[in-house]
Amino acid sequence: MNAQPSSPSTQSFPRRMLSGQGNYSWPVTLFGLLITALILFPVGSLLFSWRDVQVEIWQHMLSTQLPELIGNTLILVAGVAVGVTVLGTSLAALISLCDFPGRRWLEWALMLPFAVPAYVLAFVYLGLFDFSSPLQGWMRNNIEGFTWLDIRTPFGVIAILVLVFYPYVYMLARGAFQGQSRSLFEASRLLGMSPWRTFFRVTLPVARPAIAGGVILAVMETLADFGTVSVFNYNTFTTAIYKAWFGFFNLQAAAQLATLLLAFIVLILMFEKSFKGQVGLSQSERQRLNKRHRLSGSKAWLATGFSCLIFALAFVLPVIQLLYWVITDALQDFDTRYWQLLFHTLALSSSAALITVAVACMIILGKRFQPGWFTSFVEKAGNIGYALPGSLLAVSVMMLFGFLDNELIIPVKEWLGLPAEQLLLGSLFALLLAYMIRFLAVALKPVSAAFERVRPAMHEAARILGHKPASVARRVYLPLVMPGLLTAMLLVFVDVLKEMPATLLMRPFGWDTFAVRIHEMTAEGEWERAALPAISLIVAGLIPVILLIRRSRIET
Repeated sequence: MNAQPSSPSTQSFPRRMLSGQGNYSWPVTLFGLLITALILFPVGSLLFSWRDVQVEIWQHMLSTQLPELIGNTLILVAGVAVGVTVLGTSLAALISLCDFPGRRWLEWALMLPFAVPAYVLAFVYLGLFDFSSPLQGWMRNNIEGFTWLDIRTPFGVIAILVLVFYPYVYMLARGAFQGQSRSLFEASRLLGMSPWRTFFRVTLPVARPAIAGGVILAVMETLADFGTVSVFNYNTFTTAIYKAWFGFFNLQAAAQLATLLLAFIVLILMFEKSFKGQVGLSQSERQRLNKRHRLSGSKAWLATGFSCLIFALAFVLPVIQLLYWVITDALQDFDTRYWQLLFHTLALSSSAALITVAVACMIILGKRFQPGWFTSFVEKAGNIGYALPGSLLAVSVMMLFGFLDNELIIPVKEWLGLPAEQLLLGSLFALLLAYMIRFLAVALKPVSAAFERVRPAMHEAARILGHKPASVARRVYLPLVMPGLLTAMLLVFVDVLKEMPATLLMRPFGWDTFAVRIHEMTAEGEWERAALPAISLIVAGLIPVILLIRRSRIET
């Protein structure tokens, strides 16, 4: 009697993948393997760089800069973590739990600093507090004994990054406070707790996971920051990676430094889950606490003044200063160079947005059409890139493509009698790949949310009517998820627009962008010349922030 073939559910994954049976099909499997390889191989190339340890450079680093790099990075991470926690949580609590003059417009205004790149705020404040600035001159003339206020200190760097990154905590904490159970608040008040004690004993612990999530995002952005620390001449791992590549022209040393930065990130992600805690509410318990505590007298105006002060420091003052510089000094830069920079910036951002959202759509469609642990793993792998700084991704992609050029492409070209030139390294493809890996997680979230709104019955009805998966995707899914896709494209577009380290390290010759121009001008201390590209980036960045504000209003 012949043995019966095993069912797809009892076959191993490799056998099912080869046979094309079960929940896995060739297109989904091959695409998933390709995306996973593109995301993980660059990280593997960093580890591969240790096959050739740069002894002389490491001896120089150990004796001069490495202790400073580690110390500066730890100070920066700790300072920003504390700062965004205090500032973001306090503002979210005031807006969500209290009522005071100006609360309604401050609720959305406090999210506008999302539109300001950190390096823009950095050079604006350095320009304001420069020794020759009008402000410093006025203070020297009117304050007895005053000489100079220097903000090129660790505290100055931390303050700038806190002003830029506090909206991560503010937005998540505000949603957590507004969505808390009314019954918990009433129970604590019936037990005799004062409003302050209720906040610290009940409200704040319940919101801790959301607050921790915002803090982790701010810390990850701090580790990835290059523009701010370079403007302040504050040495961290990102500046050391840039110097190793453009100063020593040593890609191996840059990759090995990037590996240490990767170790910092892994440690943070390891502690993330325990830091967040397990406090939360089930969906049935979520009855929003709409009643706010009305502040009066000096408390009300103190709350208004504090919120307005943060908004002015993080958004109003920088925009006014940039506009002043543009009108007085930077109008001369409205030349062919500006329009070339504009074209390069928009072309790279648009291309990266289209590619990234297309990849995100294929990942989510693969998960819906062929559900299983493999497609879920591919989706999770797509979120890894957002935890990797642009400088780290740039070095890892260059390591991988440099190896492919030298070991595969150039020998093939020589065999064919073609010029032995590098094909991948220094190409637009390499830069767009780095963008895609870095911001795929940004696209996956809104794309996934958009596809979740498509009811399974619609998909099943289309299949019963004889439509193939490609037809279902085109005629059913695409019209329904288009708003989510546009939102994802806009978010990726603006993130690429502001990305500095990857663009600096990987841009092809002649492909400068607004971010590169800002870096060049601030490196020479020409703050006024950097104002025009900076205000252009802020105007573009306001669009997704306004969309986030509108979405949060609808949800609340």
